[in-house]
Amino acid sequence: MAGCRGPPERAEEELGRGDLKQASERIWGAAALAVKALALEREGRRLASHGEMWEFVAQIAREAGDGELRRLWRSATSMHINFYEGWATVEHVGDALDDVRALMNRLKQLRGEGASG
Repeated sequence: MAGCRGPPERAEEELGRGDLKQASERIWGAAALAVKALALEREGRRLASHGEMWEFVAQIAREAGDGELRRLWRSATSMHINFYEGWATVEHVGDALDDVRALMNRLKQLRGEGASG
């Protein structure tokens, strides 16, 4: 796993270089891919729009009784906006990176639950 550089690691590299817009888009991309992967695995569903991703996150948050999933998702989507608008500070982007890592960990836990039962 040490050689594996996924979107969160690349986002951290971009953040370290001061490229906040690129880091923001990588943060958003990591979250979107994780949500899409869970939908495909759990329901055989390919999410094709932002709206479908928002609905799916709301659904899984309800099912898991984990409202924090919604907040973490909102943090991730703010980074998609920042890619275009460029208003977020380095602190905002760093916080969002932490949030997306937490979101991805929660989604991995949900994948484990779906696989076992």
